[in-house]
Amino acid sequence: MNDAVPFTPAPAAPRRARRLMIQGTSSDVGKSLLVAGLCRAFANRGLIVRPFKAQNMSNNAAVTVDADVPEQGSAPAAGISAEPVRGEIGRAQALQARACRASRSVHMNPVLLKPESDVDCQVVLRGRVLGRASAAAYQTLKPALLTAVLDSLERLSQEADLVLIEGAGSGAEAYLRAQDISNMGLAEAADLPVLLVGDESRGGVSAAVLGHRLLWSESERARVGGVLVNKFRGDPAVFAPAAAAINAATGWPVLGLVRWFDGAARLPQEDSLALDLAARAVAKPPRPGEAKPLTIAVLRTPRLANADDLDPLAAEPGVRVVWVQPGEPVPRVADVVVLAGSKATRADLDFVRAQGWHHDLHAHVRQGGRVVGLCAGFQMLGRVVRDPAGVEGAPGESAGLGLLELETTIGGDKRLLDLDAIDQVSGERISGYEMHMGRTQGAALARPWLRLVDALGEDGERPDLSTRIAPLGRCERAEGAVSAGGRVMGSYVHGLFAADGFRRHWLAQMRGEAVAVSDAACASAYAARVDAALDAFAAQLAEDLDLDALWALAR
Repeated sequence: MNDAVPFTPAPAAPRRARRLMIQGTSSDVGKSLLVAGLCRAFANRGLIVRPFKAQNMSNNAAVTVDADVPEQGSAPAAGISAEPVRGEIGRAQALQARACRASRSVHMNPVLLKPESDVDCQVVLRGRVLGRASAAAYQTLKPALLTAVLDSLERLSQEADLVLIEGAGSGAEAYLRAQDISNMGLAEAADLPVLLVGDESRGGVSAAVLGHRLLWSESERARVGGVLVNKFRGDPAVFAPAAAAINAATGWPVLGLVRWFDGAARLPQEDSLALDLAARAVAKPPRPGEAKPLTIAVLRTPRLANADDLDPLAAEPGVRVVWVQPGEPVPRVADVVVLAGSKATRADLDFVRAQGWHHDLHAHVRQGGRVVGLCAGFQMLGRVVRDPAGVEGAPGESAGLGLLELETTIGGDKRLLDLDAIDQVSGERISGYEMHMGRTQGAALARPWLRLVDALGEDGERPDLSTRIAPLGRCERAEGAVSAGGRVMGSYVHGLFAADGFRRHWLAQMRGEAVAVSDAACASAYAARVDAALDAFAAQLAEDLDLDALWALAR
């Protein structure tokens, strides 16, 4: 990777938006959720709102409707349709875009860092993979990225009434300040007003706020318009002396106490680190008289990606999702074992073997259990994964799990595809996406898991599903693979289980129940559930905060 970072400049246009930056006293103080809630609260007032985060480090990403890359000149591959160029952003910004009721754009998160090991990551700029960089090398690259970051912020400022900007980690990491493009470095470059957010639930919020004032320069302190105390539990009157002390020591008013929001558990987590804190459910047999749940065990690999693929399953009544932690065996009570996505497929595959999970998986299938692989997990199910160019680490190859007759080679351009299709196997509509660099071949592809056609044709009508035959003029694309015995399946498509009808159909299969093509309402309508949680948090913020005061603070 060189220091040149070409990008397409925004067209000249007047700035329309007010802008407000939310910085935190540390990571995990709730900045992402707070921005999402504020996005929905101000959108509910009729404003055009856009989220922005200059740099996000996460292996949980979402496909956007745009990308700052040239249009491909080659003919579209056989399948659903011609494929427009797409990019990717962090899952947190995807949720914030949903809160705004806006389409996802690369400009909402222009720099995405996807960790591949403890010391390096893949750098994605506005949908384009720049390459891999070590932590030290990335620090030298950041000043060159700032121009593109400011350009993306300007684009959003031209189209919105309000842009809410999320900082990264702590806003006062002195050792990172010289090359900062995410916190006060961005605030100074873009002339942004700042709100500082602290987390009351972990304690020490007053010290954290005062510490930030100590570490910031005079010009940086002057940008802070106030403090928000997040995740508050208890009597606000008891906190009043602390609020007065913060104001006296810093000159910054405490603009509100945001109460703990229980509904956060109904929203996608930003990254897999949250799993280590929240997903410690233990697989165990049901109690006497208790209905047996469908138990889905997910292997917790080090470079796990897009873990939110499992959120809709965890929300289903009668389903228990458990995470198999390193050092633990695959639980015998599991009905289904899932290998989820990964940013380092071969490294995670080697980790699976080192844990002995490959033996557990083969025993699980022999005993009548099922195994599902999603994206990188799909690749792991095959006989071998090759990375000749060292795209995800050292060049070489790793033996797969041998559960599907497949071979995968990692390389070439990253495939980014936003999917809206009808699966002719289940008869259900799927709105998902693909995001991978590998290409898979093998005999198992002759038994596809999904058969996809465009959800809407040129006439805008949904196809007739009664015949299970692709309508004339609509190209069917086979996707994924299923083992000869039907107990092992995998696909490159993320977001499969967020489709309510498909999820219902798949769960019935896993339970051995009869399935039928139907548009009946699901027990858990996942998208509606997410929107209801966003609306509930927005309503709470309208009670906890003076939104008019925040609007006045933005400029």
